[in-house]
Amino acid sequence: MQRCAAALLACVMSAGAQEIRTTQIASGIAAPTDIQDPKDGSGRLFFVQQNGVVRIFRGGAVSSRPFLDISGKTRADGERGLLGLAFPPGFAQKQRFYVDYTDLNGDTTIARYQVSTDREAADGASEVVLLKIAQPFANHNGGQIRFGGDGYLYIGMGDGGSAGDPMGNGQNLGALLGKMLRIDVESDPGNVRIPPDNPFVNAAGARPEIWAYGLRNPWRYSFDRASGDLWIADVGQDAYEEVDFQAASSRGGENYGWNRMEGMHCYPANCSMQGLTLPVAEYPHSQGCSVSGGFVYRGRSSPGLRGIYLYGDYCSGRIWGTERQGTTWLTRQLLASNFGITTFGEDEAGEVYVANATDGTIHHIEGSLAPRLTTDGVTNAASFDRGLTAGSLATIFVAGILDDPGVMNAGGIPAPTSLGGVSVAVNGVNAPVLLIANVKGQEQINFQAPFEIRGQSTVKVMVRRNNQSSAAVDVPVLSVQPAIYTIQGGAAVVHNVDFSLVTAAQPLVPGEFAFFYATGLGQVKNEPATGAGAPLGSLATLIADVGVTLGGQTCDVQYAGLAPGLVGVYQVNFRVPQNAASGAQSLAIAVAGATSPAAKIAIR
Repeated sequence: MQRCAAALLACVMSAGAQEIRTTQIASGIAAPTDIQDPKDGSGRLFFVQQNGVVRIFRGGAVSSRPFLDISGKTRADGERGLLGLAFPPGFAQKQRFYVDYTDLNGDTTIARYQVSTDREAADGASEVVLLKIAQPFANHNGGQIRFGGDGYLYIGMGDGGSAGDPMGNGQNLGALLGKMLRIDVESDPGNVRIPPDNPFVNAAGARPEIWAYGLRNPWRYSFDRASGDLWIADVGQDAYEEVDFQAASSRGGENYGWNRMEGMHCYPANCSMQGLTLPVAEYPHSQGCSVSGGFVYRGRSSPGLRGIYLYGDYCSGRIWGTERQGTTWLTRQLLASNFGITTFGEDEAGEVYVANATDGTIHHIEGSLAPRLTTDGVTNAASFDRGLTAGSLATIFVAGILDDPGVMNAGGIPAPTSLGGVSVAVNGVNAPVLLIANVKGQEQINFQAPFEIRGQSTVKVMVRRNNQSSAAVDVPVLSVQPAIYTIQGGAAVVHNVDFSLVTAAQPLVPGEFAFFYATGLGQVKNEPATGAGAPLGSLATLIADVGVTLGGQTCDVQYAGLAPGLVGVYQVNFRVPQNAASGAQSLAIAVAGATSPAAKIAIR
């Protein structure tokens, strides 16, 4: 895998081998536009057809009886028709759902329906139209609707069509076209309310329904079921297709650039990029013509795919995977399918499906059973910079080691070389494993880099889960790589001598003693065995000289070495300078010519 030169840009490349495969599960689905899971424990999938029909798939078969038929209200014509279906949270009890279709005049319609008493068909007479949006042209209708983790309904709207956004809708906050909308349809069923935290609620001249703007034709978007992040595939004009990303922490208001930009390129030339949120991935029209967005895989049947956003192209049938490695977005082609890809779907278990409009078939995507890691994912446990230091705690960011959210810790010391069936081999020798975790979709292993790798320039690291092994990656070995442990926001984990944690409410006091934990500080005297706790008696002190600075001032260091009783963790005891400035100050440690990233700590 190749790393991009620019941290915020995406790198697109071809793969020599097919990394995923597909298995057909259904056929006879005419012009599929959506695949939805009601999340009601029924094991059903709902296949949406452009002609206005929704069909149920269960137990390996497609029901001959339509769940919904609104073919008299819409027309499958070009980019028009029944385009989206959404089930609200708690559908099993509520038994209502929502659709997005273009009516016989070509205008976007958002409507609510109830399920009939037999639960296998909708009540066709129960329609409540919630929103109508006029469409000036026949194309670029968007069409996806989906509930976010916040319980609100998100609606993807194209720019109104024609070519080049002639009406300027993408950048016009007074128009609903070319936007991602966010509305409340559940707190007062049958009516539309505006979420009070929508970004343009109080903006003069702006439509309060808008969540984000600058979209050309968002054709399929999804929320990562583990992290809550939003992924949007936006169809390009003549040259580039793009994938946009919005972190779960976003408060909305992003401008994704259309029609000032197409992908990462000005449209037309010499545009201003100020205030724009650029795509995390793009591809040129030499590789396809119309992107179809998919899902971040979070299922169990293909652990090696977890954490990868899957998407494809309608014209070329290529399927790509994009994932974040640190601050870099990495993209690679996973499969040349030759499908006419119109949509993807996700079932209740997190398995992902893809629709082939060429022959009306639906396919399950399958990938590797083995864990997946990259050389950039093997890091210092405190700074998360790539590399290993002999004897220090390290972290591997990996996919496919823990199926369910949670944390599993080693039961004692000496640390085991396998935990939950997961092991880490460094140059073929299993290393001590202290923790495996899956938190909001991020899987990781904390392990000790063996003391025995000292003096080597690189080592091969491989992760094994039960009888499945990852590919080995080459990882640099550094004599020192100092880093201070921090918590969210970059605050140093510093303790007073009574072991209480230093916080903004309980800051350090000038002249007092304190200590912090670190990693990557290098060789010590009285070195313990790999996996064993540092000695409690004759301490494992650092051989190299150590310098600690706080707010730019040098601190007296009373002790620097392995933390007694712990595995792979260093402890540094220091005294706060008498004349230390108050407020948040930078704390850093230097050893053997290398200085740690600065961490923040509060001083009274």
